Amino acid sequence: MKNILNLMALFAFVLCCVSCDDDEKAEIPTLPVTAANLNGTWQLAEWNGQPMTEGTYCYITFNRRELTFEMYQKFDSMYARYITGSFSLENDPYLGYVISGEYDFGNGDWNHDYIVTDLLESGSMIWTAKDDDNDVSKYARCEKVPESIIEEAKADKD
Repeated sequence: MKNILNLMALFAFVLCCVSCDDDEKAEIPTLPVTAANLNGTWQLAEWNGQPMTEGTYCYITFNRRELTFEMYQKFDSMYARYITGSFSLENDPYLGYVISGEYDFGNGDWNHDYIVTDLLESGSMIWTAKDDDNDVSKYARCEKVPESIIEEAKADKD
């Protein structure tokens, strides 16, 4: 009888140790996608899983009060471009938060609407084109657009 009690205690101990799952990943809390949480300057860090190639960039600054953006980019042209416009956010019950935009001066809408995910307090977010899940952009928060890029965009406008 004594051996049976010892075996039962051993099995209970082993079961307790086995039931603990240390492999669970800690879930990183995300922020809601609001104009306030997007406010500020973001740099395109990766596009479709690849870092930006040398000489290419995209910086976008969101203004939460006016729902406008300013963009400095050089990746779809050999010249730097300064682009402005407005943006809107929608919380789609099936897709999550979706951002869309319209360029100033009658230049039309953005090519895609984007599903925004993984907006982290540490300063990064993922955009996936709503109509093309292979078009994925990762943005990192930054303090401001570098002066050299602002100057390059202004020089190309003249």
